[in-house]
Amino acid sequence: MTSAGARSGAGVGGKPAKPDMGGQLMMLMAFMVALFVLFDNNIRQGLGKIVGVALMPLVGFGGEYPVFTLVGTGLIMTLFSVTVRHLFIDWTSMARNQRIMSAFQKEMREARTTNNTFKLKKLTELQPQMTAQQMKSMQSQFKLMPITMIVIIPIFAWLANFVYLDISSTIFSVPWEFNASMKSSNILPNWVLLYSLVTLPFGQILQRALKYFSFSRKLHDLERREYDADDALG
Repeated sequence: MTSAGARSGAGVGGKPAKPDMGGQLMMLMAFMVALFVLFDNNIRQGLGKIVGVALMPLVGFGGEYPVFTLVGTGLIMTLFSVTVRHLFIDWTSMARNQRIMSAFQKEMREARTTNNTFKLKKLTELQPQMTAQQMKSMQSQFKLMPITMIVIIPIFAWLANFVYLDISSTIFSVPWEFNASMKSSNILPNWVLLYSLVTLPFGQILQRALKYFSFSRKLHDLERREYDADDALG
């Protein structure tokens, strides 16, 4: 199983697959643009005003319920980013690669524990190919970052405008503080922490639900194919 998994991550002639330099460059450029937009007040505010034309009537609530605005906006962004990742990532292949890597690491630990130098030498020779396969799996996720940033960065720009410019009162209550301000900072601005508190659990639940339905459908298709094959042979 180990050698088969290693060969699947190799390139032509058994060599490790080369990193996708084009994808890495695109991701780096998207990250630089994101930093430029988020730290330049004029660009951020201008972009936020444009996006606000659509978002303010949808989740702005007239500025009266800023917490609901953060929650609603966070759910929209999370729904978009998680759905895009789910549609463009082969979760079955990723799960298979994780199982192969886990088995490879287990064999490596056993070889070191038992001081099996021959087995350890063979596994060490395969390690670059296993690393290349793992990198390939990670790159498929990183390629989606520019796509999601195109949507997420403008929405974040609007949220910043909403909190700092559009509403007069940003006070909200949490169990540990009754008069917390969204504009105050605790490592990160409170409005970012509040946004993360809502979106991270929702994103995990949504991703697990989509994976469950996706794997269930694949299993159903496999069972139906096996049934059709048995029926044809019978």
